[in-house]
Parts: sequence; structure tokens; C-alpha cells
Amino acid sequence: MTEAPSPAARKPGRAWVGWLVRLAVSALVLTIIFRFAPIETVWREAQRLPPALWVGGLIFFLLGHAVSAAKWRMLIGPGVSYLEAFRAHLAGLAANLCLPSVAGGDVVRAGLVYRKADDPARLAAGSVADRLLDTLGLGLIAVVGGLAAFGARSGDSGNLILAGAALVVGLIGAFAAILIGSRLLSTLKIDGKIGRIIRSVSEAVSALARDPRRLAACLILSMAIQMVFIGINIAFAEAALLAVPRAAWVFAWASAKIIAIAPISLGGLGVREGSTALLLEPFGADPARVIAVGLIWQTVLYASGLIGLIVQAVWKPADGATIRAPAPDAHTEPAP
Repeated sequence: MTEAPSPAARKPGRAWVGWLVRLAVSALVLTIIFRFAPIETVWREAQRLPPALWVGGLIFFLLGHAVSAAKWRMLIGPGVSYLEAFRAHLAGLAANLCLPSVAGGDVVRAGLVYRKADDPARLAAGSVADRLLDTLGLGLIAVVGGLAAFGARSGDSGNLILAGAALVVGLIGAFAAILIGSRLLSTLKIDGKIGRIIRSVSEAVSALARDPRRLAACLILSMAIQMVFIGINIAFAEAALLAVPRAAWVFAWASAKIIAIAPISLGGLGVREGSTALLLEPFGADPARVIAVGLIWQTVLYASGLIGLIVQAVWKPADGATIRAPAPDAHTEPAP
């Protein structure tokens, strides 16, 4: 009798199925998009962008992520140098383009520095906090941009204020739930390795919560970085002669990025562009030009991912560390 394949043997097949599903979703969304905005029109609008502006956008994008790597290092605790964090962060950029969501890139970058981190539990907690702070920052940017854009357009922003307040309260509630949940888990009497992992993660989350100034500084850095990225997109849009209020771009871009976090497409391809076009429609934006700007931005993302792959191939860590999924057990010594 032939033995059934082990779970480990089935994982590669499942990964390929998931990747193909996300690719199919991106292809479907792009097909729908191009029915409303013909690809010839999109290509014509994209050609308006000066190559020097694209190169400048890529440089500022990479500089933004250099700061983002420093922000992540502030949250994950000691043991990881800035250069190691930046190298891992670039690997995460490359992974974001093909893994289920940006969370996939977070796992890759954490795995690359796992053996260097003094506290694996703090590494895990800090990485989750980094993602939550980025999402909170995007939500706040979207609310402020929406208030400015819709308020100027209609003079009535009451409903948007309520929606924005609900978003902010929800995100803050998520932080509170994580903190309360970690404390409750720490009270459980669980022995063995699982118990040690739970207690380690709980202690790491509590340590972060006791340093609100660090969290506030990271949130401010996150929002500043996202505003730089939005500025790049606005520059692309203006080069494409897309006449849309800048506040509307702030609202639409931040909101579309939050939507694209959902693990349903290939790195947000198609979903981000379609969401941006829909969100800018009330402001009279030409969908073809919006999609052209979105696809140009996508080439910046792919270029940064390619740079990330090149860096991984050329810049080898001294100890030959490879990607390894983090296992936050403070009582387990990293492998030599």
C-alpha cells in the first residue's frame, strides 16, 4: 500500500495553489479594469511620465524603507544591527510581491534575523506591532485626507467623521485587545514549551506597552513614510496630467493600500489600482489615468523587490543565516 504524503510534502503544492489563486484574482481584476479603461489608453497616459521622475520615485521609495527598517528595529529589541535589519527588510519587500499579503513579508524578514535577536519573543511581538502601527497610520491618513477632500467638496463631512472615528476606535481597540489578551494568556497555567512561548510573548507585548513614547515615535515615523509614498504618487499623477485634489489622493491612496492588504491578490496587483480608481471617481478622476499611475507605482514596487533579491544574493550574512520562521521561545537558544 502506498503511504499518504506527509503534511510537509503537501505544503509546496498548497503554496502553489494559493499563489495561482491570487494570480487569477489579480488577472481577473485587471481584465475588468481594462474593460472600462482600455490598455492602449493606459499605456498612452503612462508614457507621459518622465523617466527621471520614475527613478527619483524609486530612490525616495527605497529611502522611505531605509527609515522603515530603522523603525522596525526600534520595536524588535536588541541583537540585530541596522544593516542586518535593512537587509531583512529588503527581503520582505521582495516577498510582499508574491506571498499572500504584506504579513508574508513580515515573516520573511523576521526569519532572516531570528538567530541574531536577543529575544525571539520580542522579535515576534515587535514585528506584529510594526504592522499594526503601519495600518493605524494609514487609517489616520485616510481619515484626515477624506475629511479634507470630502469636506472641501460638499461642505458636509459629518458622516465621514463618524466613519473615521469608528476606524480609529476600532484600531485602538485592536491594540487594547492584544494587550489584554496577552495578560490573560500569561495567567494560564500551561507547562512545557507551549507555556514558555505564551509567557515569553506576553512579557514582550507588555514590555512594548510600557514604552508608549517608543510606540508613538514609530507611529509618527510610519505616517511620515507613507506621506512620502503618497507624495511620489501625486508627482506621478501630476506628470500624467491627472487633475485631482491632493487631499483626494491622500484619502484614496491610503484607503486603497489598506484594502490591498487583504490576501486575495498577487501583492495587491489590480486590487490597489481598481480601489484607487473607484475612490477617486467622485472627484472626476479619469480612470485610465488613475490606473496608469497605479501601474507605474507597481513598477516601482517590482523594481524595489528585484533590488531586494539582488541584495540577498550579493550581501551574505557573516554566519550564513538563512530564512527561518520565528519561533518565539525565550528559553530556546538559537542554533549556532
